[in-house]
Amino acid sequence: MSANSFGTLFRVATWGESHGPAIGAVVDGCPPRLPLDEAWIQDFLDKRKPGTSRFVTQRKEPDRVEILSGVFEGRTTGTPISLLIRNEDQRSKDYSEIAGKFRPGHADYAYWAKYGIRDYRGGGRSSARETACRVAAGAVARRVLGAGVSIRGAVVQLGPHKIDRANWDWAACPENPFWCPDRDAALRWADYLDGVRKAGSSIGAVIEIVAEGVPAGWGAPIYGKLDSDLAAAMMGINAVKGVEIGDGFASAELSGEANADEMRAGNSGPTFLSNHAGGVLGGISTGQPVVVRFAVKPTSSILSPRRTIDIDGAETEIVTKGRHDPCVGLRAVPVGEAMMACVLADHMLRHRAQCG
Repeated sequence: MSANSFGTLFRVATWGESHGPAIGAVVDGCPPRLPLDEAWIQDFLDKRKPGTSRFVTQRKEPDRVEILSGVFEGRTTGTPISLLIRNEDQRSKDYSEIAGKFRPGHADYAYWAKYGIRDYRGGGRSSARETACRVAAGAVARRVLGAGVSIRGAVVQLGPHKIDRANWDWAACPENPFWCPDRDAALRWADYLDGVRKAGSSIGAVIEIVAEGVPAGWGAPIYGKLDSDLAAAMMGINAVKGVEIGDGFASAELSGEANADEMRAGNSGPTFLSNHAGGVLGGISTGQPVVVRFAVKPTSSILSPRRTIDIDGAETEIVTKGRHDPCVGLRAVPVGEAMMACVLADHMLRHRAQCG
């Protein structure tokens, strides 16, 4: 497996499997003398960890991070930062009955077809467990970006149920288990997802990530555009099947007049009258909020019998037991925030290297 790292100057490599002894990340390119300790990283990991509500997997992982290198006396040294998260609640026996079967909609078959070997214990490297490493790396990236850049995420659609954007309140997100900015929608989602969970099924979601305070000028056309790197980062998150920047696919329905983000003169630079572009034009940030949305498919591990084949090619049925998220998208919010942070930190350093 040869593509376990991303980034150019701020570079992240992750390692480990769902049911191995540990997972982790190595962050290279972090500037020196930045404040960093385990408590800072832990705050972000706690937002992603399992077992926080009845709507996510009940696997009990504390996700305690250990900094093994790259930090001395509470400050980064400029050398590689190695982060370790031990797995403490593996139940590999939950997967023994499907060791020779492929879960429909999961990466089981594709991994087996490529590598000729399959870690059936929770999916191994393809498990969403790996995303804890990204969240830890994203915490480091936020130190690089500094307090001037704010990154927040929310679930804006659960299955077919969308929020009312007129009700958007960021303060509502930590008040409910859905990261939902619409309090009324969150109440409806609770009943809806309870039904999905009790039926042993799953559902997808759409997550929106917004970065504010990003200055104009970040991005490297032609092949290192900010929005293309953001799209690749979000698409690389487990179970993501679609990404859009700004209005995204909805912009295809707009006229040129409606889509244009008109500009007026301001005291400290131009003022935009709208943000259909999502804060990126020509692959370069405009100074407006950078807005990215991504769609997460339903969790593949469900209790309903599904038709499949085994590793010998014989037709069979499969029922996946164990502890699974009825909507894995709920825990993707901190992951999306982390990927936004990593990409922005990388482009900040790249911009500074070229333009000073």
